[in-house]
Amino acid sequence: MALRIALAQINPTVGDLDGNRRMIEASLAEARPFRPDLIAFPELALSGYPPEDLLHHPPFIRDVEETLGRIAADHPGDRILLGAPIRGDDGLYNAAVLLQGGRAAHAYRKCTLPNYGVFDEKRHFRAGRLCTVYRLGRWRIAVNICEDIWAPCGVPAVQAAAGADVMLNISSSPFHAGKGREREELIRYRAWQHGVCLVYLNLVGGQDELVFDGESLVFAPDGELLARGLRFETDLLILDVDRPRSPAADPSQAPAPPPDGFVQPRHEGIEEIEDELRLEEIDLGPQDTNPPPPLPRRPPQHRIETQEAEIYGALCLGTRDYVRKNGFTDVVIGLSGGIDSALTAVIACDALGAASVHGLTMPGPYTSSTSLAGARELAGNLGISLASIPIDEALAAYRAMLDSTLREKRLGITDENLQARIRGNLLMAHSNALGWLVLTTGNKSEFAVGYCTLYGDMAGGFAVIKDVPKGLVYRLARWRNGRDGGAGPIPGDTLERPPSAELRPDQEDSDTLPPYPVLDRILEARIEREEPIERLVGAGCDPALIRKIYGWIDGNEYKRRQAPPGIKITPRAFGRDRRYPITNRYRGS
Repeated sequence: MALRIALAQINPTVGDLDGNRRMIEASLAEARPFRPDLIAFPELALSGYPPEDLLHHPPFIRDVEETLGRIAADHPGDRILLGAPIRGDDGLYNAAVLLQGGRAAHAYRKCTLPNYGVFDEKRHFRAGRLCTVYRLGRWRIAVNICEDIWAPCGVPAVQAAAGADVMLNISSSPFHAGKGREREELIRYRAWQHGVCLVYLNLVGGQDELVFDGESLVFAPDGELLARGLRFETDLLILDVDRPRSPAADPSQAPAPPPDGFVQPRHEGIEEIEDELRLEEIDLGPQDTNPPPPLPRRPPQHRIETQEAEIYGALCLGTRDYVRKNGFTDVVIGLSGGIDSALTAVIACDALGAASVHGLTMPGPYTSSTSLAGARELAGNLGISLASIPIDEALAAYRAMLDSTLREKRLGITDENLQARIRGNLLMAHSNALGWLVLTTGNKSEFAVGYCTLYGDMAGGFAVIKDVPKGLVYRLARWRNGRDGGAGPIPGDTLERPPSAELRPDQEDSDTLPPYPVLDRILEARIEREEPIERLVGAGCDPALIRKIYGWIDGNEYKRRQAPPGIKITPRAFGRDRRYPITNRYRGS
């Protein structure tokens, strides 16, 4: 008899235990008529992921335990695997808790704790050392959690050697561009490597800087894709597994090379712990042999193939969840007529609806009529409200006040920053008065080199494109304009004219910065790959320019620490991923 598994790909909110419980119970109610043998939920689904230092607040753990007990007691007829933090005698564990018969019957404790990039699990959890295999009738079901499956040996190898037929990995794996393809190759390879049907269940939703993209996967032992969950959306995936364990996966034999088309995953930084692991087998009793009702036909789900499409989807989901989960109904954006504010506004409209998005133009002495026309055209195309507040009088008042102390020193960059800070004040005034969240519009290239103004264009609550380099801003804007087959919402002039902050006469970004394709190439080398200057010089880059840009990156850490959070879409975003000291005199290569 087939094993029927329900995968609840849900979007919980960190700390919202009652809301998360209701979401879990709604999935149980939806799955129950199909009588699954097991209903699974993602890693730390009950608490939300990542709960960070909430885990060190004793009342929070107490409330998690009470909520877990309530779910078990209220659903005694279901067999549930639910991600939650649990207390052990020696500390806290990241666990997959089995609820059966109205109680928490068992818990698998995550063994491989990631502690790199955005992950700090060793700060919060102890590592388990027991590798669980459940026996349910004729089925042997291995359970592990997220990072466990990335290790080349470790937990999955122990479970496969014990004869597991099905391997269920519950996960909260955050998005960055290309991560979906990498995960798919990993899960397919592990299914073949261990000779199991590999069921991978991922979280979905936005949490501060992180986006979880869902796209749960099920692969047969021969590498055939059996099921795929929706991407960037909640989903309930129910399937019957009836694939025998692959006889090729005999742990007593030397491993065979993978067949053509299989990509062996990289595993840099993954902990090797198999020598400390022990097998744990738990009997769940007999499987219900009454034939369950047939499952409805489900159309096949395809991957999002283009990079622009997947990044844009992540930006929309991250924006929607940050705004809504933090209790805001509306957002306000300073529309300059430039490409960054235009893309931010379009993402906000797609994420929240035009009625929730408000534009504000704040022309100054150097604002061109072309910029104002572009802002008005964009607002009209999107159907959002647009107000205008000129800043000339405020700027004149600031200049007059500063004449008594700064005199000619108030000119130059000080005067430029005054304009940006007046605009930041106006945006924040609307936020204070109307309860709107200010969306800042700076991109990764600007944040990297400090081409932005503290308390000015950096003011606000959420930086939508903070991790989007300038070149990618243009690619996303053009992709969005062409997505629906029409002209698109972003005016052509906004896309074509040279970018400018318009804070002094005839200003263009290229007066201060190298061309963005050159800048972005150097930034990627430094931020994403930590490449030394010598390697870029060997690739033909100007050594003086590289040193200048590397110096800008290091010297502007203090600005980035004060910037709003923004959505991670690259492998190494500022903030959680890249943590450099502010006080730092090292200026090596």
